Amino acid sequence: MTRIAVCGAGGRMGRALIAAVHAADGATLTAAVERAESSLIGADAGELAGIGRLGVPLAGSLAEVIDQFDVVIDFTAPAATVAHLALCQAHGKAIVIGTTGLNDEQRQQVSAAAGQVPVVYSGNYSVGVNVTLKLLEMAARTFGDTVDIDVLEAHHRHKVDAPSGTALMMGEAVAGALGRDLKDVAVYAREGHTGPRQREQIGFQTLRGGDTVGDHTVFFFGEGERVEIRHVATNRANFAVGAVRAALWAAAKAPALYDMRDVLNLK
Repeated sequence: MTRIAVCGAGGRMGRALIAAVHAADGATLTAAVERAESSLIGADAGELAGIGRLGVPLAGSLAEVIDQFDVVIDFTAPAATVAHLALCQAHGKAIVIGTTGLNDEQRQQVSAAAGQVPVVYSGNYSVGVNVTLKLLEMAARTFGDTVDIDVLEAHHRHKVDAPSGTALMMGEAVAGALGRDLKDVAVYAREGHTGPRQREQIGFQTLRGGDTVGDHTVFFFGEGERVEIRHVATNRANFAVGAVRAALWAAAKAPALYDMRDVLNLK
């Protein structure tokens, strides 16, 4: 039985993760963590997630429960994630990171930690999204330089980073298949007199509103035809189930940096 901790347990995603761990074969929830200043500290994780009492009270820091788990699933904020990563690195614990919005320095910290502990880091843990990434790579290689490519993404009004981690993953999948570096070709806004579009550009458009869980479409604009590859998430359960699957997989792996496509054997 793999002992799993959840960081960010009081949020919407955290509650979904608690329920997913509880429902998964081979997994048991042994720790749940929320910010130290949260009024939820001490509350039972199962009752918080609406699945009944589990006897796992919310702790105010990961350090308090460091000996109580084998793998931690972290969907928090960048600063909190890198702090949790350092703790896992120091104590030999595997970590599954679902936090988006990490900057280059923080990504480097993730890569460095993966030299000592198993790290799964993905912008999206949905099985469907990762299958979509495979389809995008196939489409990009097939079309080559004959099409213009844009990514459109929509999320709920509370999401604080843009473009989404998933949109960037999609852009990276397409760019990689075409032999491009996304940092060099990404365009995040178009306004005013932009002039003709350059073929190598990959555009990103962001929508925020309502309770949209996640909606991503990649457009391949050709002459006389257009292909759209779209993924729509209707609830957070699919992300949570995928993250738990990644945690169970990571528990038996050697130290390295993995992503969800490694977990699903899609590479």
